[in-house]
Amino acid sequence: MSQRTIRAPLDDATVLSLRAGEQVLLTGRIYTARDAAHQRLFEALQRGASLPLPLAGQVIYYVGPAPARSGAVIGPAGPTTSGRMDPYTLPLLERGVAGLIGKGIRSAEVKQALIRHTAVYFGAVGGAAALLARQIRSSRLLAYADLGSEAIRVLEVEEFPLFVINDCHGGDAYEAAKAAYRVSGG
Repeated sequence: MSQRTIRAPLDDATVLSLRAGEQVLLTGRIYTARDAAHQRLFEALQRGASLPLPLAGQVIYYVGPAPARSGAVIGPAGPTTSGRMDPYTLPLLERGVAGLIGKGIRSAEVKQALIRHTAVYFGAVGGAAALLARQIRSSRLLAYADLGSEAIRVLEVEEFPLFVINDCHGGDAYEAAKAAYRVSGG
């Protein structure tokens, strides 16, 4: 399967060009946020407070990287289960987040919001945290330092390998794979 490189932050043309099942290599700036950081972002939005990161066109990676070894940019940085972020995702998409990276399925509500807000959900390979970390060129703490590994960081990634799981056209790579499996007699 061929891969193409896309740049973050994402623009609408790029998001519209992506299709479920496609492999991409992501290069550019992304932000980390897991459960605790998502809850804080959500609460800040509810209060009308400003956020520590821009949202329009941005990509959020659901990761809590391990501590970096001496001389390393970052420790192992594999995706966490995305469904845990579903309760906090809609307000972020409404404010322009264009890409989400994690592993596992998303709720029907999030998949519909990806369509409404021209956004995409990418899957990163679980169990490959050390290999994924090799594609991270820099890591800088941005907000919520008290959360430790769940703090928000700014990452610069180069050719970060991803699969398009849910596109903004309603495509779903997981559902397509299950259907192909049923057709094959599996």
